Amino acid sequence: MPARFELHGFGYSGPTYKVALALSLMGEPFDYVHVNMMEGDHKQPPHLSRQRYGQVPLLVDRNSGRHLCQSAAILEYLADMTGRFGGANLDERLQVREWMYWDFDRLAAPLYKARVVKAGFRQAPPEVVEDCIMAAKNALGVLERHLAGRAWLVGEGVTIADIDVYGVVAFAGEAGIDAAEYPQVSAWAKRVEALSGFRARADLLPMESRAAA
Repeated sequence: MPARFELHGFGYSGPTYKVALALSLMGEPFDYVHVNMMEGDHKQPPHLSRQRYGQVPLLVDRNSGRHLCQSAAILEYLADMTGRFGGANLDERLQVREWMYWDFDRLAAPLYKARVVKAGFRQAPPEVVEDCIMAAKNALGVLERHLAGRAWLVGEGVTIADIDVYGVVAFAGEAGIDAAEYPQVSAWAKRVEALSGFRARADLLPMESRAAA
């Protein structure tokens, strides 16, 4: 019997990693479909028919027939479906959502942009890259202050906010940012990496399609 979830993504995609990591931490096996973005597969009709934005990730829930786009929305859906990592009460769920929206606006956008330029996937003037790095560092400073005296971003346990933000912080080095400058963030990242079911990006996102183990 095929796995309930089918994840379409690209091996270097941070947003795809967020979803894959959430599934792994939730103990949900998934079939993985490699989308060759270098060849433009994400802009072809078969993918666009299910992922309207022409991006990755795309999550298919075979139980419901739903096709889900945008990593934050997918993480919220998975928390709802599995009853895990969504927050202990309404106040926590609202805080989780705030952190995820903040991440997209303040941390993920500049850090991912610096990363893809440094990797050679895109071109940008040096001053643009430097602006991105400075914006990402400012956001990491917000995290550093918030995590002082805390184990997790919200409440007393890990939530999808931690998974979402970790899926950006994990790539700080590739963006030219030394995570050691942020000891609270580094300690928090190690707590995420110590969770049962944690797996690194390369282990979860091969450069080829793979059925669930």
